[in-house]
Amino acid sequence: MTTSPDDRATARLEEQVEKQARRMKQAEREKRTLLGQTIYLGTLGLMFVLPVVAGAYLGEWLDSLTAAYEVHWTVSLIVLGVVVGAVNVYLFLRE
Repeated sequence: MTTSPDDRATARLEEQVEKQARRMKQAEREKRTLLGQTIYLGTLGLMFVLPVVAGAYLGEWLDSLTAAYEVHWTVSLIVLGVVVGAVNVYLFLRE
């Protein structure tokens, strides 16, 4: 007894529908909670802000070592901190 092409197509269609239903159920179970989303956004914020703040403090300290009031190191390291923070966030979001 052989199966017709229609029977095989129907079986494949049923298999695909069952596979998609399993994926949808799994996605529903793994849905992020409000607390999980808040932690995720907080992590992104810290990944961006910490290099900026560290650059500002390091730049201020380096500028304080000179006799004249200058902000060259502070501004430069804040800009560097923004770049490093942006790269951190980009790499984290790519995962």
